[in-house]
Amino acid sequence: MKYYVISGERSGDLHASNLIRSIKSLDSNADFRGMGGNYSEKEGLVLCSHYEEVAIMGFIEVVLGFRKVIKYLNILKKDILAYQPDALILVDYGGFNMKMAAFSKSHTIPVHYYIPPKVWAWNQKRAYKLKQITDRVYSILPFEPAFFEKFGVEALYVGNPLLDEINKFEPHPFFHQKNELNYQPIIALLPGSRKQELINMLSVMVELVKKFPNAQFVIAGVSNLKQELYYPAIDVGIKVVFDQTYDLLHHANAAIVTSGTATLETALFRVPQVVVYKTSVLSYAIAKRLIRVPFISLVNLIAERKVVSELIQGDYNEKKLSQELNLILANIQHKAGILDGYTEIKEKLGVQSASDTTAKLLIEALSNKKTA
Repeated sequence: MKYYVISGERSGDLHASNLIRSIKSLDSNADFRGMGGNYSEKEGLVLCSHYEEVAIMGFIEVVLGFRKVIKYLNILKKDILAYQPDALILVDYGGFNMKMAAFSKSHTIPVHYYIPPKVWAWNQKRAYKLKQITDRVYSILPFEPAFFEKFGVEALYVGNPLLDEINKFEPHPFFHQKNELNYQPIIALLPGSRKQELINMLSVMVELVKKFPNAQFVIAGVSNLKQELYYPAIDVGIKVVFDQTYDLLHHANAAIVTSGTATLETALFRVPQVVVYKTSVLSYAIAKRLIRVPFISLVNLIAERKVVSELIQGDYNEKKLSQELNLILANIQHKAGILDGYTEIKEKLGVQSASDTTAKLLIEALSNKKTA
């Protein structure tokens, strides 16, 4: 069968690549085309566009980059019609992929959404739209199916793909030596994998160094960003280790993590963390009016209670961040409470392989449709 796959950022590309691998194991004639990145291309996705050409984040940034988004929507629409896939597989990237779903559905192409938009967070009525433009939704968060059911959306919980990635992970035996680290306690800094995030988050993290002289701060860098973006940290003696996030978390004693998928990864590595986030003033003002959930981190959302502290916008400052980090490092009860919450989260996530489960369900649905 022919599959058109669309992912729009690094984490989505990773999850898409694993799903492609799982589909290939069940469908020996599988052919893949679409938008993604290096991970998916390595697994056999023929790229119509690379996601880095399209990547935009933030409410205002999306408005300013609207013409670019429209351009690539049109490119992909033409490509889908030319390719005539048996299914469109969408991976995360809600705003863009919802438009692609509507287009494909209008052309009677089956739409399967893996890692659906977080419509429960804001503008929940979008769930009705999701029902109209998808054939099936594959959820990676255990609380989502119950939410979607209220809107008539067939959403199946398939497990969380981060569990698959972490189960495959093998720590580097000489991580410290390889990166010229000493054996002081490590505080991992995860400022994000996108340029805007890094610029917004890094300056406050850098200020902490002088307050914790008995620890070493290490940044989880990503090689797809220009190295000079990390110079403010490097200039004050902070090490940057590129594309070694799991190794860093494996050795870390604490972490400061920009809200996103990385908060859940940090929890699954059982590293006590402070979750932080800051964006432009206008983007934040808009988000504050729209968001309908009590937390921003996946950790707290899955637990349905506060497990880790969240410092957002104005609260994300050197003083408050220093206080929260001190609690983790010096208060045994506080740290134990976080780790208990992590145990609870892992139980909720279960043990199934998300990509294998999704591939099996997707192919079964397509096969049943062909024989109906």
